[in-house]
Amino acid sequence: MELSYSHSHSQRVLRQRNMLAIAAAVLAALTILLGILGLSRDREIVLQPVLRSPLTVSSAGVSREYLEMITRDTVVLTLDRSPQNLEYWMNAVLDITSPRTQGKIKADLLKIVSEQRGSSISQFFTIETMEIDTRNLRSEVSGELHTIVGNKVVSSERRTFRYDWEYSGLSLKLVGFGMVTADKSKDQ
Repeated sequence: MELSYSHSHSQRVLRQRNMLAIAAAVLAALTILLGILGLSRDREIVLQPVLRSPLTVSSAGVSREYLEMITRDTVVLTLDRSPQNLEYWMNAVLDITSPRTQGKIKADLLKIVSEQRGSSISQFFTIETMEIDTRNLRSEVSGELHTIVGNKVVSSERRTFRYDWEYSGLSLKLVGFGMVTADKSKDQ
């Protein structure tokens, strides 16, 4: 009797152990599946409305509206400057620049700062048209570039500027910008 009781008890413990192992394997597989789904799904951040509608930023890519708004703000930042705000201007441009191109852009900005420091030359840009290419992450903005010496406007010229972007994760960073010349293969 003791032998049959011991055998039935052992069988019951063995079944419980096997059921526990199966449950652990199912939970481990479910955890792995959920982890894979979580990592492969597009991430999305909802931004507060700036102009017309709420914006979303997704790991799937940059939306046209987001690239347009970032370009608009970057154009104002990069092309509106005066001798009084040169340090802020340079640091703000570097803050939105990709780390891999920051050295080259900083060298170019330092040339502008050294040329303009101590002068009374200011400039501002009025946007007229904007072309957005979300696939190549490129923006081209055309408008009037106004140059002011003292308090007198000395020139107002139609110019086009190109902005190149890099999108990594959920971060859009500037990798280069400059004026588009008549020969589009040689941009400044």
